[in-house]
Amino acid sequence: MTKTKTTAAPSDALAAPPQESPKSYELAVQELDALVQRMESSQLPLDQLLVAYQRGAYLLGFCRDKLQSIEDQIKVLDEGQLKPWQGAL
Repeated sequence: MTKTKTTAAPSDALAAPPQESPKSYELAVQELDALVQRMESSQLPLDQLLVAYQRGAYLLGFCRDKLQSIEDQIKVLDEGQLKPWQGAL
């Protein structure tokens, strides 16, 4: 007879795998904030702390990419002057 290893269900803040993209920037920021709070609380076991860190790093990159994309759409640097982006017109 073999024993089966059971694992606890992941917590809400750790439910999404590191590679799963959030639906919006705002949801990513909310999830990242929740992860930081849980990590700072010292309540996570080491293995969950690593998963939270990986997810947080992914969310941070996601947010940076979204912000850069929006910034690129809003303004264009032209001879030192910021001008509105004309591509949307």
